[in-house]
Amino acid sequence: MARKNASDDPLAPVTLAVGQEELLLDRAVREVVAAAKASDADTDVRDLTPDQLQPGTLAELVSPSLFAERKVVVVRNAQDLSADTVKDVKTYLSSPAEEITLVLLHAGGAKGKGLLDAARKAGAREVACPKMTKPADRLAFVRNEFRTAGRSATPEACQALVDAIGSDLRELASAVTQLVADVEGTIDEAVVGRYYTGRAEASSFTVADRAVEGRTAEALEALRWSLSTGVAPVLITSALAQGVRAIGKLSSARGGRPADLARELGMPPWKIDRVRQQMRGWTPDGVAVALRAVAEADAGVKGGGDDPEYALEKAVVTIARAARSRGRA
Repeated sequence: MARKNASDDPLAPVTLAVGQEELLLDRAVREVVAAAKASDADTDVRDLTPDQLQPGTLAELVSPSLFAERKVVVVRNAQDLSADTVKDVKTYLSSPAEEITLVLLHAGGAKGKGLLDAARKAGAREVACPKMTKPADRLAFVRNEFRTAGRSATPEACQALVDAIGSDLRELASAVTQLVADVEGTIDEAVVGRYYTGRAEASSFTVADRAVEGRTAEALEALRWSLSTGVAPVLITSALAQGVRAIGKLSSARGGRPADLARELGMPPWKIDRVRQQMRGWTPDGVAVALRAVAEADAGVKGGGDDPEYALEKAVVTIARAARSRGRA
């Protein structure tokens, strides 16, 4: 979970989110934006990458407006800012503007350390967002997710969820949200087992495996069988997401033995071997297309569309086509 310093006001003039865990970084941003909008519903939010923040841009963004509107300026990957832009940020840190909240997202390494030190020296509110590489950290994260949701889960249930989902915090958080929404009372190991192991898990991952292998007809057949047996659509989108992300992670990883890659990517060695076989035919563009398809399907099954089954079928077909993108190039 993200750790915050003692000065924990989301509307502090400057928030510094430090680390490489994307989910926690995104949550740090959302917390500030939510607090700003609660204070002023018309808050202007600017979310910028280093290439969008050129020398002089920050001064324009934080200059007083005619209506003195509240503004949140988010700077992602602040360690990658140019030297001239870093000077602009340091100048601003010495005298932040009223009604402006600056959020700096920094990886926390040696790169860009001067800006990191300057923000800390200026008294920035700091949120720690470290990568959770240890199983114990992920277990603590799951426990905190249930606690934050105001729900009780047994230690065995938390461990079973980590064992079933793995190291992806977004997927762990999504699983907790699903269990909290669907289950009344204390969540125990048996409940987790019904959702994330056994037939439902096997069938949803069968859909994902056939889709990322480019086997459209078989993927659609597995999808229809899963839905007919009562598998929750959200479990299928989760499996599709895991399948496509695994392709993307492994395709961009350095070569090596399965055991080495397993440690680097947070996957069991057997899965490394399976994903290597599934990678044939995939291109970086194909992975991007497939990830968009999964995101659209996820929105569709969570109320963003009229027909969850159609949203899933469309995603499966798109992913299967993307899996054969190299052959069509």
